[in-house]
Amino acid sequence: MIIEPYENLANAIVLKAVRDYRKALKALQKNYRNKKAKDEIKSIEKFFNSDWFNTLTKIDPKKLLEDLHKEAEDERKRKRVSAKSI
Repeated sequence: MIIEPYENLANAIVLKAVRDYRKALKALQKNYRNKKAKDEIKSIEKFFNSDWFNTLTKIDPKKLLEDLHKEAEDERKRKRVSAKSI
């Protein structure tokens, strides 16, 4: 039985959700009223906490969300430091 193509597809689905989540977080940082970004974040968080996500991957969704939010916060801090040095 060939499993690799299915694993590749599962990984691609999860990676796409991660990229979309990062993009939505950035949009929300630029405009905290951005309803589209808020809706996208809510939808992806629902996916991360779904049975479907758990079927696709063994990644802990709580840890993933923590890491993505930390990454966004670190990026925000880096941009503030860069802006101050200009």
